[in-house]
Amino acid sequence: MNQLTVRGFDPELEKRLRDLASQRQISLNRAALALMRRGAGLSEPSKLGKEVGSALDSFIGVWSEEDEAEFSKALEPLEQIDPGLWS
Repeated sequence: MNQLTVRGFDPELEKRLRDLASQRQISLNRAALALMRRGAGLSEPSKLGKEVGSALDSFIGVWSEEDEAEFSKALEPLEQIDPGLWS
């Protein structure tokens, strides 16, 4: 079996790798191989988990923090409870 050293993991990637290893109770090496195989299109995504991640962002779009704040503000009236309905 060949060996390869990979350097330069950013904190976000390291966390994803450690989370995957922990969730599946596998080694960091196996988790790294699974993610690399998936990224290279060599395995089915369903074998690695059900998360979509950001794969659909270009299709459905993403919200900015301002969009989210505006939407949350618009929902505030819907979160009010009318005490008259509960008597």
